[in-house]
Amino acid sequence: MGMLSLPGFLSCGKKKDFNLTDEKDAHSNDSDENSERGNWSNKGDYLLSMVGYAVGLGNVWRFPYLTYQNGGGAFLIPYTLMLALAGLPLFFMECSLGQFASLGPVSIWRILPLFQGVGITMVIISTFVTIYYNVIIAYALYYLFASFQKVLPWSDCFSWADELCSKTRIVSDCNTTLHGEIIHANYSFITSNNLTCINGTINYKPVQFPSEQYWNKVALQRSSGLDETGRIVWYLALCLLLSWMIVGAALFKGIKSSGKVVYFTALFPYVILLILLVRGATLEGALDGIEYYIGRQSNITKLMEAEVWKDAATQIFYSLSVAWGGLVALSSYNKFHNNCYSDAILVCVTNCVTSIFAGFAIFSILGHMAFVSERPVSEVVDSGFDLAFVAYPEALSKLPVSPLWSFLFFFMLLLLGLDSQFATIETLTTTIQDIYPKVMKKLRMPVTLGLCTLLFFLGLICVTQAGIYWVNLIDHFCAGWGILIAAVLEIIGIIYIYGGNRFIEDIEMMIGKKSCLFWLWWRMCWFFITPALLMAILVWSLVTFSRPSYGSVLYPTWGTAVGWCMIIFCVIWIPIVAIVKIVKAEGNLVQRIVSCCRPAANWGPYLECHRGERYSHIVGPKKKKEHEIPTVSAVVY
Repeated sequence: MGMLSLPGFLSCGKKKDFNLTDEKDAHSNDSDENSERGNWSNKGDYLLSMVGYAVGLGNVWRFPYLTYQNGGGAFLIPYTLMLALAGLPLFFMECSLGQFASLGPVSIWRILPLFQGVGITMVIISTFVTIYYNVIIAYALYYLFASFQKVLPWSDCFSWADELCSKTRIVSDCNTTLHGEIIHANYSFITSNNLTCINGTINYKPVQFPSEQYWNKVALQRSSGLDETGRIVWYLALCLLLSWMIVGAALFKGIKSSGKVVYFTALFPYVILLILLVRGATLEGALDGIEYYIGRQSNITKLMEAEVWKDAATQIFYSLSVAWGGLVALSSYNKFHNNCYSDAILVCVTNCVTSIFAGFAIFSILGHMAFVSERPVSEVVDSGFDLAFVAYPEALSKLPVSPLWSFLFFFMLLLLGLDSQFATIETLTTTIQDIYPKVMKKLRMPVTLGLCTLLFFLGLICVTQAGIYWVNLIDHFCAGWGILIAAVLEIIGIIYIYGGNRFIEDIEMMIGKKSCLFWLWWRMCWFFITPALLMAILVWSLVTFSRPSYGSVLYPTWGTAVGWCMIIFCVIWIPIVAIVKIVKAEGNLVQRIVSCCRPAANWGPYLECHRGERYSHIVGPKKKKEHEIPTVSAVVY
């Protein structure tokens, strides 16, 4: 059988191939600079994808709480410093790295083969996180659907509630004055005798608000602990399936489709936040909530506590999504001369401003909730799941037209979660593409859908009655030390082994020559400050380790052991890959280690026209110039 192949006119990365048997790759098109891997359709697709990846649920439910807990407005000082000293340097490094070589988080370690296990660790951690992250999106979907009712189901103690459920605090006993003497009596005696309690002596019965019982008894059907798995909660399983279907649909053409979806998923949450802020600011008690968040309650003396600086560093670190592999993967689809420096600053600043902005929207309504329930703001402020699915829904249920505000809030959570999830799945598919490019070129859609299906089944354990304990366990271990270890090794490997100055020369090939003064700050951070901060956070996290718990429920010993097994499984690839690389190298032990610490022969810019003299030795994809005459080749089988 004969095949006629007619390569057309080719410029740097632009390929016209009239091969009649080639299939069109949805991930790339003729306008792409890199026709083999594809590029973002435009700069907006990339920036919004990066913003969507960095801005997630933590900006809404963790940052405002940390600000309140750590001195209010004073917390912004260490937060901003940690952004400049740790967050931005790592963010810029990963964006530059991915864009320079146009490779994903595993293949990028051609730069330092000995550390390729770091890339594998990033991908495995991202896999664990994407399993439970979509479960949280499923929770948001469930509450979103539950909001389509005239009366919100968590607005009162309905048939599912027990005797502890109450919308208001119930007085148990207090001190009162009877016949000139102060006595202690239960509240029923006081009311029956028309007595009044002395201020400051009132004790309340332990009650649970309707939103708390709804979350535990109805939404989760929560069991007593990790030991009691129970059954799969069918409606959560359906919500999980729907969330994976949304992710699969958005990514079926890779960055070409997800880059368009993020125009809505990344931008619309800001519209909702603005609506919630305006509504919250008009409510009674809103000012009290905002003052607790970032007002006159600010405590500058908190800056003397090491815990505050540790919280600021960890929040910046996790909020920007560095060392997950996603930044490298998304940046790898940029054109070579894209200004990754300005992109990094823009995305980091947007992320931090969003966190601060979200705090105003959240605390204004929590302040109103405190006013209505006659409690201090401190008693209605929670972090994590309790803020998103207990405290805030409780506050929304007290507003006029509460189903509308509830719908908007959970729709915002859904969108914030989805665009972060898009980027994480793109990290996994990018890794597969780098390893099996021919497979992904022909079967991108089936591979993406197959990956989403597999992750859905792996996530079913998280929608059982013990599911919330598994979600919390994975978050406690995998999203903690594994990322810190990967980040420390990443910066040490690139700056100290590959060479910081060499890396700067690589960046200048993309964004142009810069002055020594321009690089002074980045050199200070990359060589000294950022590694020291990361090591300090890692050591602090290990020293202050405590057994995981969910609320008052402590995890069994075997549960903690499973958590350690997960983190070991994530990081064990770092020494395993290093040993394999050394064994496969030639020479004595020292020579082998030295050779593995040198870049691979094919390290450098992906396209030949970008390599210049520094990387002219590379053998890789060669792109013909536009003026070259097309040739006709006949291949006979």
